[in-house]
Amino acid sequence: MAYDEFLADRARQILKEKSVTAIEEKKMMGGLCFMVDGKMCFGMHIDKTSGHSFLMARVGPDQYEHALSKDHCSIMNFTGREMKGYVFITEEGIDTDKDLESWIQMCLDFNPLAKSSKKEKSKK
Repeated sequence: MAYDEFLADRARQILKEKSVTAIEEKKMMGGLCFMVDGKMCFGMHIDKTSGHSFLMARVGPDQYEHALSKDHCSIMNFTGREMKGYVFITEEGIDTDKDLESWIQMCLDFNPLAKSSKKEKSKK
């Protein structure tokens, strides 16, 4: 599992400052995902080809096009098909703490509207 530990620490600090408590970290999708209230909120991984870090952001369908219009943001595509509501942000787009905090906030804003995975629902 490859992810940027420094980026993960920066994200943890932002979540701490925002007093987000229902957090679980899971190693998945080749990186590290932050689950909030049992739902995938955002994550990070290192691209095997380029060696660059990416933030994987679950922004939801309403913010999807807006997110894609931002610099350093692209369609999330792991399996050869677009994952609507999810985007990748390159290192340049999360270079400052302000930029990273903005993306994490967008993910946290969508999180209450997000659906839990079928696997998570079956555990309850």
